[in-house]
Amino acid sequence: MRPTVRILGTHGVPANYGGFETAAENIALYLVRKGWRVIVYCQQDGNGPITEDVWRGIERVHIPVDLPGWRGTSKFDWLSIKHACQFKDIHLTLGYNTGIYNFWQRLKGIPNVINMDGIEWSRSRWGFTKQAILYINERFAAAYGNMLIADHPEIEKYLWTRAPARKIVTITYGADPVPDASTDPVTDLGLEPGGYFNLIARPIPENSILEIVQGFSARPRGVKLALLGTYGNDDPYHQAVRAAASDEVVFPGSIYEPDRVKAIRFHSRGYFHGHTVGGTNPSLVEALAAGNPVIAHDNMYNRWVAGDAALYFNSADTFAAQLETLLDSPAQAQAMHQAALTRFEEEFTWDHVAGQYEQLLLRYVRTGKGIEDATKSGVLA
Repeated sequence: MRPTVRILGTHGVPANYGGFETAAENIALYLVRKGWRVIVYCQQDGNGPITEDVWRGIERVHIPVDLPGWRGTSKFDWLSIKHACQFKDIHLTLGYNTGIYNFWQRLKGIPNVINMDGIEWSRSRWGFTKQAILYINERFAAAYGNMLIADHPEIEKYLWTRAPARKIVTITYGADPVPDASTDPVTDLGLEPGGYFNLIARPIPENSILEIVQGFSARPRGVKLALLGTYGNDDPYHQAVRAAASDEVVFPGSIYEPDRVKAIRFHSRGYFHGHTVGGTNPSLVEALAAGNPVIAHDNMYNRWVAGDAALYFNSADTFAAQLETLLDSPAQAQAMHQAALTRFEEEFTWDHVAGQYEQLLLRYVRTGKGIEDATKSGVLA
């Protein structure tokens, strides 16, 4: 009999929303290729009955919800868990935003592997109320999950304060390699292949975009900076970034189409990454997959992910200095390009990442035990 896993916690597949959806799609497709039966729960707007179909070998359970935003997501998560718990299959839950609901798997005796994301509750952009909700749900998920997945070694260390170390493992995020790409998405933006850097991030203070723009704009660079994202006129931080930008900084807006984004990365001279919190950031991994030399904020998360593929900064001035180093040394830029590809191949391909998920799930299948019991017996040691 084929092993079976039910994937919960995302908006569903195919991925058109965010990082967890991309992970769900790639992990599910990998497991299907390996002979698994995979069921993914998918959120849709509106009312009506639960429906099911098959997409690329993945069984999909579509659950309509009639509430917007986080309320709709919360309702969807609860309905997904109730539906999935009718069966005795292992669950893979991506995210802990509604971790309090995971008591239901515990009550039903259903093993539940939970990817704990980054330290999401600590992000200032959520505001106090949502931070408190996320903090509480993190605690419940850590208590109710049979096995917890961290996406970065530092997140694993953090989770040791939330749960026994024996039920925590690190499995990173993945990306697709970018061996080639059309130049059309680049030239359509008025950019010249090889004549610009790129930055793709949510425009909020914790992503250091203002410091990057200030450092880049300190003097003429002879290259451009493509700053992807929505920078409105009604947000003070967005206004500050625009005010600090020189004529060499361009604002193409938000671009979500994967092929266009990959082309922008592939033809870029490098990638700027200002994230200060979180674990393994998907945007940084995707930059490595494209072979981008990186200038990244200097913190333990980015240093582990990028390694020798990056130069590191902690202010506008240090960013400017690192940029000059990169621009003035083609040999160093080439070495960082190769280091990016090497780091990607050794840690962040989807086959490597999804393969680790499979090995974790297979160990449970082979024991026929709950994951915690398997851990205690040494099977998962």
